[in-house]
Amino acid sequence: MNAKNLSIGYAILRYSVAIILLSHSVFGMFDGGINDFGNLYLNKVGFAPFGVALAWSIKLSHVLCAILLVFNKYIRVACFASIFVLIMGIIMVHFKEGWFVVGGGRNGIEYNFILICVLTAIVFFNTASHPESKQ
Repeated sequence: MNAKNLSIGYAILRYSVAIILLSHSVFGMFDGGINDFGNLYLNKVGFAPFGVALAWSIKLSHVLCAILLVFNKYIRVACFASIFVLIMGIIMVHFKEGWFVVGGGRNGIEYNFILICVLTAIVFFNTASHPESKQ
């Protein structure tokens, strides 16, 4: 595989994950979903009175990470921050629901799992394409 193909593949992964992170975040900002998650879930599992602030922090981190992915800046920081949020989502929300998001179950971990895998691949692509990078 030549460098041009690797570069195209790397860009496709970055843009795709950016779209997913933005769509997963922005809609909740306008439909009350973030406040509901903070009030109805995070506050009830022990994060009160900070549940809403934490929920907004999570979603705003997704937006910031998406922007960084689009502009190919601070890729490792963006990916590791998103991976952390996704792992915490698995631990706190999705693991008890099983594997499948739809089909064989509901609200499972497969969505988070594939995003973690793709974000990890982005980190490796970034390291391979910019070995001198300290981002």
